[in-house]
Amino acid sequence: MNEILINGLRVGTRIGVPEEERAEVQQLEIDLRIGSATAFESMNDDIRRTIDYAEVCRRLEELAAERPRALIETLAFEAGCMVVDGFGAPWVEVEIRKFILPQTRSVGVRCRVDRR
Repeated sequence: MNEILINGLRVGTRIGVPEEERAEVQQLEIDLRIGSATAFESMNDDIRRTIDYAEVCRRLEELAAERPRALIETLAFEAGCMVVDGFGAPWVEVEIRKFILPQTRSVGVRCRVDRR
């Protein structure tokens, strides 16, 4: 199985259930496992035959900053749909970590979005 991995992408967003939590920009951390539609051995060292992970990161930063959300679950699903629909990935797994509870290192969610 060929996968593209993005680990620890930090994005700023306004997110949280209470309104006061959304008042300030929070840093989230995102990991992605992206299925490749093309076998690595068939890419012939040509970036046009793969998913440009730098562009995925740029688009994720834009998506996170675009509007406030109550749930990180919402952002995880939207991020997965953006990668599948916008980059032609057959599937993607998105994990988002939030650093909000003082007694935890982080809280988070994970979802998988498949091409529809």
